Amino acid sequence: MKVSIRILSEDARMPKLEHEGDAGFDLYSTEDAILKPMQRKLIPTGISMAIEKGYEAQIRPKSGLAIEHGITLLNTPGTIDAGYRGEIKVIVINLGEKEYRIEKGKKICQVVFNKIEHPEIIEVQELEASSRGKGGFGSTGLH
Repeated sequence: MKVSIRILSEDARMPKLEHEGDAGFDLYSTEDAILKPMQRKLIPTGISMAIEKGYEAQIRPKSGLAIEHGITLLNTPGTIDAGYRGEIKVIVINLGEKEYRIEKGKKICQVVFNKIEHPEIIEVQELEASSRGKGGFGSTGLH
């Protein structure tokens, strides 16, 4: 699979794998921003991409930003469809207790590429029974 990246801003950086074998490519902010606690903002990355048909890109939070500062993404994972050619922007939220400064050129999220399967969708009157049935939302307990 090949992904074509277009740089849209002089402040943009190419996505980067930090370590060999990593799943996620880091993406970087192209602007400075201040996020107050519980505030959300749309942050540009300055890139667009062309993904081969049959694949998607998922935008995911950075664990270090989450644990150290309470910074995460809304709509996560965000899906970038193969046909989308616009700028990749991320909805960042500060769930921490302190103001956080997003810096231009710093990591803001990561992108992971996945193969997509399109199943045949069939309408039925009844679903096949299973051992779990309709149990959900804590039905298996915590112990």
